[in-house]
Amino acid sequence: MASAPDRRLHLNLFILGCGHHKAAWRRPDSPAERIGDITYFEELARTAERGCLDAVFFADGHAAGNVDGGPMWFLEPLTALSAMSRATERIGLVSTVSSTFYTPFHAARLLASLDHISGGRVGWNVVTSMFDTEARNHGYDHMPPHQERYERAEEFVEAVLRLWDSWGDEAFHHDRDGIFADPDLVRPIDHRGRYFQVEGPLNVPRPVQGHPVLFQAGSSEQGRALAARRAEAVYSVAYDLSSSQDYYRDVKARIARAGRDPRSVAIMPGLVTYVGSTEQEARAKQRELDELLPTEESLQQLGMFVEQDCTDWELDAPVPDLPPLEEFTGPKGRYGTILRIIDSERPTVRQLLGRLAAGGGHCTMVGTPEQIADRITEWHENAGADGFNLMPPSLPGGIEDFVDQVVPVLQQRGLFRRGYEAETLRGHLGLARPASPH
Repeated sequence: MASAPDRRLHLNLFILGCGHHKAAWRRPDSPAERIGDITYFEELARTAERGCLDAVFFADGHAAGNVDGGPMWFLEPLTALSAMSRATERIGLVSTVSSTFYTPFHAARLLASLDHISGGRVGWNVVTSMFDTEARNHGYDHMPPHQERYERAEEFVEAVLRLWDSWGDEAFHHDRDGIFADPDLVRPIDHRGRYFQVEGPLNVPRPVQGHPVLFQAGSSEQGRALAARRAEAVYSVAYDLSSSQDYYRDVKARIARAGRDPRSVAIMPGLVTYVGSTEQEARAKQRELDELLPTEESLQQLGMFVEQDCTDWELDAPVPDLPPLEEFTGPKGRYGTILRIIDSERPTVRQLLGRLAAGGGHCTMVGTPEQIADRITEWHENAGADGFNLMPPSLPGGIEDFVDQVVPVLQQRGLFRRGYEAETLRGHLGLARPASPH
């Protein structure tokens, strides 16, 4: 069983294009021309490492999406992380790898290789893909049903773990007068399941970490169940402390019922921050991005979310009254988030569009380094989060502001490390290395 980490914060940088605000690429000084340039991502990773963050993280998608709306997916993330591992020394490297479109052998081989290349710094965000546009790039007409995707994911993880364990830690002899590796310590796994048949063994030796760290992101019943059984860290979505506490309590209780130590699994909600020397300066940064949103397109999208015509709404006026959640007939998750934003923040229409454009349902903190550190501390000390998955609204400035201004405040308060104390991502998270099974 993994050892319990200490109570210091865990911080990841979620890298997405020019930033998580949909208008970030429109800024005159945005790195829009560099999103195919690996040196851009290497620089972001080095900035995060300068702040002693646990890891950088790439989500992934398997369709190009709406290309006129800004950059989403570009470089394949495991390929990019391989280069970024050579430009850094300590920071963890986490990527989504879809259990819907990969095979267990392919995923196990890629992740094990990167764990060796990086010296033990890899994490795998286990997800099921969602969209039919992705399915049609992989020979399907549409996505399999939700329940089936999670059943497949459960079997996928089991097969990958067994492939990583198909090599014993002591398999290599390197005996030039005898054997290179002991065949008794390199064994087939003979997996025969509902979705996969995998003979094994893997053609890459056991990863440096034994198993790359398993992350999970999903708030559905099936997602929480998978997290309880398998996850070693969790990326979550929470608009405010109350909703984060509800999720935190539920998932930690599920982990305990699964016979695991809840303290060993860090829960990290997404966090969007605007940092300024004054609160006014921070809010000016937020407004600058919000004003770059294409008005007509943004109002049309809001109209789809609330199921009414918003095209004549006045941008700098308060949001008009909306029906209560129980009367809404469309998808309730996003609509409920919109109602919470309106109720707690009383935004103008423009401000609401900006909030939805930067992180959607994720928590947003706007203010001075001390104000943001205060709120982070509140979440951490009140069973809302073990840390955060940072989602800067614009890059590179958003992560530079956080590393140079917020991290020092957290360090002064004893909430965050002043330097790395471990070589591996497991070490950063306070997780034990799984023992070799043979």
